[in-house]
Amino acid sequence: MAFQLGASLLEACVLALLEREDTYGYILTQNIRSVIEISESTLYPVLRRLQKEECLSTYDMPCQGRNRRYYQITPTGLERLEHYRMDWTEYKNKVDLVLSGGKEHECK
Repeated sequence: MAFQLGASLLEACVLALLEREDTYGYILTQNIRSVIEISESTLYPVLRRLQKEECLSTYDMPCQGRNRRYYQITPTGLERLEHYRMDWTEYKNKVDLVLSGGKEHECK
């Protein structure tokens, strides 16, 4: 894809995936990779930042003799996701208008 992924858009994608279900980092990376090329080394700092900002919480579950860290969206994360969705809709509509050749404001 030719378009760059900003930090806010990546956060929005992470929060949207976690709104559906709790999951662990590897699965999050794979789900995001289905639409955007991203490495685990890019994702984990985002997860830590969202956790520090109380948008995510974590818990561990045993899996094949080891613990797997799961991420879960918090009420604060749900609020942020809603803001991201509103911002995305506004941004997308403006870009669609420009790309389709429309004009938002005409000079007279």
